[in-house]
Amino acid sequence: MTESEGPSYIDYDTFLDPEFSPTAFANSLVIATNNPSDTPIDLSTPLSKVLFDVQEIDTHIHTLTTQSAIPLLTHTKDQADAGQRLVTEVEAQVATLTDGYRRLEKEVIDRYEEADQVRITVERLWETVRIGRAVARCLTLGRQLETQMAEVIAGGVPSPGKREDHRAMVRASNTILTVRQLLSASGSNEEGQHLSKIDLITYLQNSVLTTSETSLRNRAQQIIREFSMSSLASSATAPTTYDQSEETKSRTTSALLTLQLLNPRLLVAALQTYLRASLTSSLASVGRALNSLPILDRTLLEVSARCQNIVALEKLLNNTKPPHSPRSGLNDQAEEQSGTLLEPLLAALDTSSLPSFFWRSLAEGLGPRVADLMTKGGIVARALKSQKERVKDSVRECVLRGSQSPGDTTRKAGAWEREAAVMVASVIGPVGR
Repeated sequence: MTESEGPSYIDYDTFLDPEFSPTAFANSLVIATNNPSDTPIDLSTPLSKVLFDVQEIDTHIHTLTTQSAIPLLTHTKDQADAGQRLVTEVEAQVATLTDGYRRLEKEVIDRYEEADQVRITVERLWETVRIGRAVARCLTLGRQLETQMAEVIAGGVPSPGKREDHRAMVRASNTILTVRQLLSASGSNEEGQHLSKIDLITYLQNSVLTTSETSLRNRAQQIIREFSMSSLASSATAPTTYDQSEETKSRTTSALLTLQLLNPRLLVAALQTYLRASLTSSLASVGRALNSLPILDRTLLEVSARCQNIVALEKLLNNTKPPHSPRSGLNDQAEEQSGTLLEPLLAALDTSSLPSFFWRSLAEGLGPRVADLMTKGGIVARALKSQKERVKDSVRECVLRGSQSPGDTTRKAGAWEREAAVMVASVIGPVGR
């Protein structure tokens, strides 16, 4: 409402109030035009007032629009013209952006897609080169292993004028471990990641490596089984000269290192087998000799020779350091180099000395046999009783002689007296009861 148009009886403030309620407004009109006591309510009067107000507002709107038609149209035209100019400017900018995007797409996106294809190609070529190098390295190591195994096999066959190259066993073992380390590096971005999918490598792993490892293991175990350094008793494998003794030590050291490289548990098992074989043979031969005393001295000499071999083996193990395995890290290497090959065997046997273990185990087995002989009685029992002192001295001399290193004639006072006493007690104890 403008001042020139004069006041209006319509209360615009009521209708413009944010809290205006049509229901409350209608209710106030009905109450204002009717008495509370009237039973029939007159709705025509408030309805007429509302219609009249609506007509008044419509007339007022019509008047305002008629008087302000030209300014409204002018304002509308100005707004339309301004909008059109804005649209024209925006369209020009959009066209510029579109051209720039197309040029960018041509110069960057298309080139990026081409470069990305080149990158993928290069990555695949590099992966192929890596696999090729790994395969070539495996095949080279496989060929090297075959050559080394040929030397091992040729060394194991006696030939006039040809010396055994037992060190080829250690070289072949290192080669096997290197190949297995390469094949086990199958993690992401590692050298052997895809080697298991190549048939040639699978054949190399299942045929060449397995066969070579089995041959090395069998050859090393055979050398350990045949180990003999004592010259007390006649033996086909016992050395007779200094050079032969050194060659036996060197060959046995290679066998020990070979088993240690392939599997340390194999080495401990092979040494335990050697000790058990010596114990079993000694126990059986001494048991037979006690039944026939004329062969006791020769039998005890053989037992001394077996123990001297064990003494020599213990010394050899104590002087041999564990080799550095290709599959071990720096920490493992430091740990390996800190001990000897003797320590795991002593730990497995729960003893501090191999000769002590031999004599005590032999005494443990002889006690029940001698007791059984004395229980049966007869000529054997009477012979043992009558020659008890001779048997006692022979057994004691057997222990002291067998506890020396091969070729060593000096004896330390008081050394091995406990083991001698245990052996004498196991034989003479049941005889004296």
